[in-house]
Amino acid sequence: MFGMRRRDFVALLGGAAATWPLVAPAEEAERLRRIGVLMSVAADDPVGKARKTAFLQELQKLGWTEGRNMRIDFRWSAGNVDDVRKYAAELLAVAPDVILSPGSLTVGPMLRATRSVPIVFVHVPDPVGAGFVDSLARPGGNATGFTLFEYSTSGKWLESLKQIAPGMTRAAVIRDPAITGGIGQWSAIQAVATSLGVEVSPVNVRDEAEIERAIVAFARGTNGGLIVTGSALAQVHRKLIITLAATHKLPAVYFERLFVADDGLISYGADLRDQYRRAAHYVDRILKGEKPADLPVQAPTKYETVLNLRTAKTLGLAVPTTVLARADEVIE
Repeated sequence: MFGMRRRDFVALLGGAAATWPLVAPAEEAERLRRIGVLMSVAADDPVGKARKTAFLQELQKLGWTEGRNMRIDFRWSAGNVDDVRKYAAELLAVAPDVILSPGSLTVGPMLRATRSVPIVFVHVPDPVGAGFVDSLARPGGNATGFTLFEYSTSGKWLESLKQIAPGMTRAAVIRDPAITGGIGQWSAIQAVATSLGVEVSPVNVRDEAEIERAIVAFARGTNGGLIVTGSALAQVHRKLIITLAATHKLPAVYFERLFVADDGLISYGADLRDQYRRAAHYVDRILKGEKPADLPVQAPTKYETVLNLRTAKTLGLAVPTTVLARADEVIE
């Protein structure tokens, strides 16, 4: 009797062992993974909501579902540097498997807070210059992601503005001097300004009062225009910048479509919602075991020119057919 029981027991053990390799991966696949997201805009910003939706929809296509196999924690900093630091610490406290970090404003503090948790960034102008990665091909550390553009793009903003407002001889360049990208974009614009016959001067975007003072002072002169370079703070203060441009009749070129949708004049830049979709693929690959150090930083694949004809008419500008033909989207 005992012998029978022993044989049964051994057979049972053998059967259980045979099923272990099959059960373990299934359990692993369904383990709840944590994703942290530190947004650079406010929670009620429609642009932020659209980017969040693009990211979540792409994750879902890749098989990640909230509550089933992943949990996602969002923090919204609204461009406030103190909040960025606070939220970075909060997100790290929940032990995420990976963090999505948009823009230099959030990536810098996040990397100062952790050199081990994987970070995927989007729309960062110069990740190498900022020290976020060793190189674009081999990032080397715990961060990788997607660049906003090459600095040469900044020169194209001034060219576009000069085409649509040929009488312009002065341009105020709105930039964030606290990030490497703010300095690089300003330098690229300076490099082409003389050949286009335009005198450029920087306007810093530390706070609304400074922006307003600088633009009001600049607008006292004649034949002026605005160039808004890429930064989280420019996005946060975009309503003010667009309003000041309209009030003082300044033709303005922007780095992203959202400004033109809010009645700015013209934009040229990357499709940023597409970057959030692409970032979802890097998050997916990291959750499946790949390391940021081995995933190359990628440049944008989609650029777009967006023109607001209503704003052009309000400014009394006759838009050249060459500019109209180049536009991917015209808002009337």
